[in-house]
Amino acid sequence: MEALAGVSKQGIRERIWDYMESHDLADFPRPVHHRIPNFKGSYLACQRIKDLEVFAGTQEVKVDPDKPLEGVRLLALQSKKTLLVPTPRLRTGLFNKITPPPGATKDMLRKCATSQGVRNFSIPVGLDSSVLVDLIVVGSVAVSEKGWRIGKGEGYADLEYAMMVSMGAVREGTPIVTIVHDCQVVDIPEALLEDHDLTVDYIITPTRVVATGCARPKPAGIIWSKVSYEMLTKIPVLRSLRDREKRAGKDVTLQADPGSQHPAPSTIRRPQDIPQSQTDDSSLCQADIEPASTLTSSCVCLP
Repeated sequence: MEALAGVSKQGIRERIWDYMESHDLADFPRPVHHRIPNFKGSYLACQRIKDLEVFAGTQEVKVDPDKPLEGVRLLALQSKKTLLVPTPRLRTGLFNKITPPPGATKDMLRKCATSQGVRNFSIPVGLDSSVLVDLIVVGSVAVSEKGWRIGKGEGYADLEYAMMVSMGAVREGTPIVTIVHDCQVVDIPEALLEDHDLTVDYIITPTRVVATGCARPKPAGIIWSKVSYEMLTKIPVLRSLRDREKRAGKDVTLQADPGSQHPAPSTIRRPQDIPQSQTDDSSLCQADIEPASTLTSSCVCLP
């Protein structure tokens, strides 16, 4: 399909959300707008991760708490892997370790894999914990076969990865997987990507598994110049990481000085800019940090 003038990251999001709703591909919670969309067949798509050697060989797996990734969280627990899940909007830390009760049945493991289970059966993982994540599974709104990813626009998936790099919890080659509906695999020009954007190595859909072969470098840590003071005040663990890096002599200058009367526009949307449906903890979604863009994109799976 030819590129459409004026299509930005947000334009791609809106087209996919609209398409999934209008073609009845969406599943609870609905509407999928402003979310990492859950889709019909997501659980079966999650089962396909077993086809990846990188999953079989992992010990510690970080899986976002989005609804369409529930099947992966269950598989990780059933496989007796260490399952780490980010805390909602990072308010209480970076991530929690899911700890099912001793002798948990399959039904209990299913409960532990849900958003409610993540809240009820987990313990916090501190910055000084000995964690080395073998595999990361993230939600997406859109992804290209080249590995370019678009989240729902808040910035948490990118920030979580950068924070894990800063605390030494991931290696440079730690594989990243996303699980989406086939209609979410679209053409995304590389020109839309920025240095903080997280890319993916594998895409799993209900019908196929794609190895992207993505060679674009992943974020090498937190880019403090793109972090707003407002975001820093809302995420205690981010403040702790900043203090740590400041003591190490790194430049931790924020995007805008808190004393400035004319702060620079934030690359992280403010809570008052986010629709109410995005602040509903029931969906527990993740996304990217990104400014609005006016660059052109083409979308191959959508009308």
